[in-house]
Amino acid sequence: MKIYHIPCLQDNYSYLIVDETTKEAAAVDPVEPEKVLEAANSHGLKLKLVLTTHHHWDHAGGNEKIKELVPGIKVYGGSVDNVQGCTDKVENGDKVPLGADISIMALHTPCHTKGHISYYVTGKEDEHPAVFTGDTLFIAGCGKFFEGTAEQMYQSLCVTLGSLPKPTRVYCGHEYSAKNLQFALIVEPDNLRIQQKLTWAQNQQQAGQPTIPSTIEDEMETNPFMRVDLPEIQEKVGCKSPVEALGEMRKRKDNWRG
Repeated sequence: MKIYHIPCLQDNYSYLIVDETTKEAAAVDPVEPEKVLEAANSHGLKLKLVLTTHHHWDHAGGNEKIKELVPGIKVYGGSVDNVQGCTDKVENGDKVPLGADISIMALHTPCHTKGHISYYVTGKEDEHPAVFTGDTLFIAGCGKFFEGTAEQMYQSLCVTLGSLPKPTRVYCGHEYSAKNLQFALIVEPDNLRIQQKLTWAQNQQQAGQPTIPSTIEDEMETNPFMRVDLPEIQEKVGCKSPVEALGEMRKRKDNWRG
């Protein structure tokens, strides 16, 4: 399994997931289809399917165009998310094969949108899995609660994604890491892992380099929204439960100008 990131728009990421045996590829959120296709062609790949995380235009807006450019391509999206150009609706737990060695599992991770899907991808046995989290889980952050509740985001982040194998590589929908880590440091000023990762992310940013992927293990150590089970985090935001703490922290992040 090989993964290529393709910077799109201002700070979005599209991705190509490649089965190396067959050179077949899936595109995740190809908002700039020509750019994604160019990348696929330059690596000699056959684009077979599109995985859409959610219906917002900066993720799904390229679907109709990519169908024109690649006749017969399948476009996957959440069954209740009303994704533009969707040909195949997926539910939680549905599996989609790619090439010879790759299996893609849809995980329903609602809150940012009602039908948001994260895609959990496994390759050969000796390869670490990957998860494409759209706007549910960012490096050191989470998406805004546009269509859901703190309860749902807790379930999506801390239960569904939080229970994936720790070495799972995390590929998110936007490059927000440096800002998110700055906020994380306000919540946990003494967290050495956050301090180190912020310095690294700022250096990456200055060098014009991406901060993806992270890992589930890394997020458990540095992402305050995935650490709300810890009493000290709840106390820090004046709450008594993980869900309440998550909601309060999101509210503070919404009003934070950094």
